[in-house]
Amino acid sequence: MAARILHRLRHALAGEGGREEPAGGGGEAEDCPESSELEDDTEGLSTRLSGTLSFTSHEDEEEEEEGDGASEELEEPPQAPGTAAGTEDGEWVSAAERPGSSLLTRQLQELWRRSRGSVAPQRLLFEVTSASVVSERSSKYVLYTIYLIRSGQFDKAPATIARRYSDFEQLNRRLRCRFSCDMAGVAFPRKRLRRNFTAETIAKRSRAFEQFLSHLHSIDEIRRSPEFLEFFFLPDLQAAQRLTCTGMYREALATWANAYRLQDRLGVCSSGRFLLTLAGLAVCHQELDQLSEAHGYCEQALQLLEAQGSHPLLGPFLQAHVHLAWKVGKDKRRSEARLQDLREAGLPLQQQPSLKECLIKEPLE
Repeated sequence: MAARILHRLRHALAGEGGREEPAGGGGEAEDCPESSELEDDTEGLSTRLSGTLSFTSHEDEEEEEEGDGASEELEEPPQAPGTAAGTEDGEWVSAAERPGSSLLTRQLQELWRRSRGSVAPQRLLFEVTSASVVSERSSKYVLYTIYLIRSGQFDKAPATIARRYSDFEQLNRRLRCRFSCDMAGVAFPRKRLRRNFTAETIAKRSRAFEQFLSHLHSIDEIRRSPEFLEFFFLPDLQAAQRLTCTGMYREALATWANAYRLQDRLGVCSSGRFLLTLAGLAVCHQELDQLSEAHGYCEQALQLLEAQGSHPLLGPFLQAHVHLAWKVGKDKRRSEARLQDLREAGLPLQQQPSLKECLIKEPLE
């Protein structure tokens, strides 16, 4: 059905495009997706998972600029009677015989725009960039390094994870227990008893893990689930917390920063875990005498906490922000006013732990 609709849309647009640029419209990128894209959007993502999902920045630019231009094309004067305006089941039909063709074109273009908007979750790509064989005293395994990439954008610093087969297997098992119906069509590479460390097996599994994560991310319920999200950033949060507790602030800062980028790519920048990440970044920057950076992360956290009347981290963030603002010469009156409101509400601020103490005591399981 989608392919048929697209077939009509293409010919309708071809008639309009021919009048606007009769001499050389062939040099520009086609403004419609291929039929396979519309079919995938309406019938599912399984056929697209045979390859890494990718979108180009050129396509994003076209989408942003198409709003006014598309409406102008549809507002053109109607064609003279007898001029071809579209097709119906492979036969040319004149504009006179199809008085509703302009409306049909407008509706189809709107449908296509919505279908393009609906594939936004696919714009996060998962790419295995390296795989290394790790030998320990009692075990040997392959460690896969995966980049999370926002298609069409340039990321100065990558968001990365390093996981082994057993980590993926545990994620697969947990998701199948909770989302048995959604996971029915998700493929997962089987365990092998032999030849686990050959180049061929590692290459095939790398490809399979890319497809596995892309498929999971395309399913709304799974994409938002704690099991899926924490597979990416919880190990980094735990490692960063341990490093912070032992005073290894420079190493901890790099790990907190990667956890920040992972949550940013996954679109969970308003959760409690993200606030804890901001606390880690602020504490480590402060311990390393990078006060402006620490102040900036406190401000970001307070913006997220703006609408919340009470939160365990609100008081510690306000107190840290007042101290840092005084150090770097920034305005601290708003934070002082919010602290006064908390005092008047009966919150014992003197007994509250500092931001660093909250960070160290927070259970991460």
